[in-house]
Amino acid sequence: MLHTMLRVTDLEQSIHFYCDVMGMQLLRRKDYPEGKFTLAFIGYGDEASNTVLELTHNWDTNEYDLGNAYGHIAIEVDDVYAACDNIKTKGGNIVRDAGPMKGGNSILAFVKDPDGYMVELLSPDRQD
Repeated sequence: MLHTMLRVTDLEQSIHFYCDVMGMQLLRRKDYPEGKFTLAFIGYGDEASNTVLELTHNWDTNEYDLGNAYGHIAIEVDDVYAACDNIKTKGGNIVRDAGPMKGGNSILAFVKDPDGYMVELLSPDRQD
């Protein structure tokens, strides 16, 4: 996979969340004045060897309907409990605290990004 695209209403706020709170890096960013949008690619490593997120900011759009088909982005972290503590310290919105999956053993948590997209944190030793 190359990337997953998310439409965002405030690009700076989203870059801050994914880079400063979630620990990703801004890989590249480009404005498209003729199309009235900006693309920002972020991730935990370069695009050549990692799947990244494409944040799309349409300049004339202030709100999106997330719909009911979108689920979440999943990110593996070494320690879900520690990651949640770190995210809370940086102002992130934990909507499901770290703990075992209902009916399973995997440790997970959920964070909500500034546009309401869900990000799941999973431990590397997941069993479900």
